Amino acid sequence: QVQLVESGGGLVQAGGSLRLSCAASGRTFSSLTMGWFRQAPGKEREFVARISRLGFTITYADSVKGRFTISRDNAKNVVYLQMNSLKPEDTAFYYCAGEPPGSTWNYWGQGTQVTVSS
Repeated sequence: QVQLVESGGGLVQAGGSLRLSCAASGRTFSSLTMGWFRQAPGKEREFVARISRLGFTITYADSVKGRFTISRDNAKNVVYLQMNSLKPEDTAFYYCAGEPPGSTWNYWGQGTQVTVSS
């Protein structure tokens, strides 16, 4: 079993930055592909970014490409999402998730709210 705990959300003005963190425990963190997802009110949850087990492969949603950066520290069991040039449409609940090899996104955190004011 894996426990994921996000932190770092908050209220920021448009154009500002936030860094989200997701701390993992309970299983070898480096065996998991890690990802960030978000869900805005009234919308479905959407993919934001993912990073492979050793960080060599990174994928972003087109909507955040060039503004967000995902990274991980396997020694600390943490995955980060650096969010720059934030827009009001980035307002959402942000979740981190873990994907074991050959599986799907089995593990989810409780989420953290990000609100971007115009």
